Amino acid sequence: MPTTRTATTVWEGTLFEGAGKVTLDSSGLGTYDVTWVSRAEAPGGKTSPEELIAAAHSSCFSMAFSNGLAGNDTPATKLTVNADVEFTPGTGITGIKLTVRGVVEGLDNDTFVRLAEDAKTNCPVSQALAGTTITLDAALA
Repeated sequence: MPTTRTATTVWEGTLFEGAGKVTLDSSGLGTYDVTWVSRAEAPGGKTSPEELIAAAHSSCFSMAFSNGLAGNDTPATKLTVNADVEFTPGTGITGIKLTVRGVVEGLDNDTFVRLAEDAKTNCPVSQALAGTTITLDAALA
């Protein structure tokens, strides 16, 4: 059965001088400030759409990769996944780099990388972002 997750942003003012608040409605985890400056320059304690995409991508990839490793009968002890989403004002999102380091008993690095590539390709967030170049740096820790 499908699930729906919801977030709401209330924006006031112009793009460059205005500000918004994004609320994670489904989870109720909080409301976060967002501005153009936090997106295009320095965060200054505020978030951005790209940071939220990075959070979604790193968590989705972690789940997909964990499932792939378990399906290979080599479940991970620990996966640490970082997603860097690059934003260029006037152009948009120009790339995403996933970096994963893992502790997996009984698995060689080549198989780890192959399974990581499969997770990158098949994670639903990667698929939603298919118009963007997504690179992967995967290695056993």
